[in-house]
Amino acid sequence: MTSASKRALVTGGSAGLGAASVGWLQANGYEIVVLDRDRPWTGKTPVQFIRCDLASRTELDDVLPDLIAAGPYDLVLLNAGINATGKFEALDPRAHIDILRVNTEAPMVIAAALLESNACRSGGAMVFVSSLSHFTGYPGAASYAASKDALAIYARSMRKYAASRGVTLTVAFPGPLKTDHAERHSPEGADDSKRMDPDHAARLILADALAGKKSSIPGAGNRVFAVIGRVFPKPVTAVMRRLIYTRLKP
Repeated sequence: MTSASKRALVTGGSAGLGAASVGWLQANGYEIVVLDRDRPWTGKTPVQFIRCDLASRTELDDVLPDLIAAGPYDLVLLNAGINATGKFEALDPRAHIDILRVNTEAPMVIAAALLESNACRSGGAMVFVSSLSHFTGYPGAASYAASKDALAIYARSMRKYAASRGVTLTVAFPGPLKTDHAERHSPEGADDSKRMDPDHAARLILADALAGKKSSIPGAGNRVFAVIGRVFPKPVTAVMRRLIYTRLKP
């Protein structure tokens, strides 16, 4: 890496929004470090791959020195996330724990470690990927919604500290995307025509982050939904329950 090159860390970069972000960043001259459980497919442009199952705190602690050494980073995208849908009491208790570890604990630990070790360049950006569900209820995915809410609150609380290190923090709230992950956790027969293309979402989120914006809700429809969800939380949650929860597979 030359001193003039840009460098980015993407967690969960092997699929979905993460993979789309890797593609956008590479097209814009970034060298990429991907932290994921699965090796990403990156076409002709190689990335530095660090393997880690973020559901394991032991594995995460083991790779933190490698993540720090692979920097310094101009941009960090804390994107990795998992879900589990269905009736809360019917889900394996382990699923709730894994969701909180991957979606909340891991990005919190990584962010703190990178900032404390000055592994982010001054003038750099860090992005926490929350969810549009932050603005309403998410019946049928309570642990996922809780994990993304907690992440958004943590990110906001870290802004002043990050700023002292010269790093801006952006919280992204993407809505439903056209990804395999979304398909697996959607009601059977759900129409994916209204889901956003992950490449489009990645472009919007990264543009907001590089502009230093505090939050990013990609897409006009999603921004309208966020406003309605805040103003009328109970009716919107009732609609979400009818559209999602009552149609989930048992």
